[in-house]
Amino acid sequence: MADEFELRAYCYLDRMQPQYASFVGTVTQGDLPVEGMAALYVEMAPGNHVFRVVDVAVKSTMARPGAQIVERQFGMFELHSESQAEVLQAGEAVLRELDLDVTARKQPQIASMQVITNVSPYQSQLLNRFTRGMMLVAGQTMLVLECTPAAYINLAANEAEKAAAVNLMHVTSVGVYGRLWMAGTEADILAARNAAVAALEAIDGRD
Repeated sequence: MADEFELRAYCYLDRMQPQYASFVGTVTQGDLPVEGMAALYVEMAPGNHVFRVVDVAVKSTMARPGAQIVERQFGMFELHSESQAEVLQAGEAVLRELDLDVTARKQPQIASMQVITNVSPYQSQLLNRFTRGMMLVAGQTMLVLECTPAAYINLAANEAEKAAAVNLMHVTSVGVYGRLWMAGTEADILAARNAAVAALEAIDGRD
């Protein structure tokens, strides 16, 4: 199994923040999470392994699946529960099924990061057409963060919201890169950026 399988991301969220959980609820096609729940995101290749692994996780615990996605290159799934213990047990079941340790995951890498101050009203209107989260108001500062593997962007978004009073605009966690947009005052965005970067850098795994 381990010879043909790649564990790309194994990403645990201890407590979903209010905006993050609300945003996930607008895009998930499975069981809906709510604020305060714990969650686990796992990304793998080949993607079709997702189906068997999710089956094992939900049969062995009370954690519920919010996402189960196979796209062109990778597969990704998300599990959540009000009980952190249930989510951690689901993760252990996943690793047992794959005969892997958590350190087999890839370390996240930041692909790009930008802080844009005093956003133009024209650019804010363009971006607001593509978000399901909070609106970007002209004059705010915006954080744009991109990382790989994509699933880790969920941790970055959740930890950034913990750290500062920012507006979560958009999160994309499927594909080669995960992408995050946030807005707020410059001071809050810098605090959120630092928290997101620290969370990603704290994850151990393969280079």
